[in-house]
Amino acid sequence: MSKLEDVEKAVASLAEADQARFREWYAEFDARVFDERLERAAKAGKLDKLAERARAAHRSGETSAFG
Repeated sequence: MSKLEDVEKAVASLAEADQARFREWYAEFDARVFDERLERAAKAGKLDKLAERARAAHRSGETSAFG
């Protein structure tokens, strides 16, 4: 059995309240991991082209501000 299968089995066997706590923990964990990956990509310049395309679209009037 793989580690993932072990985790799946363990989560499935949790009481309902513990499953809710696990979901909350995992959502926070997943958001933190996503933010860290995004920050590393930004620092590495991997988002520069995308940001420039967005700025160019805004300058040309292809976007609008939300109010």
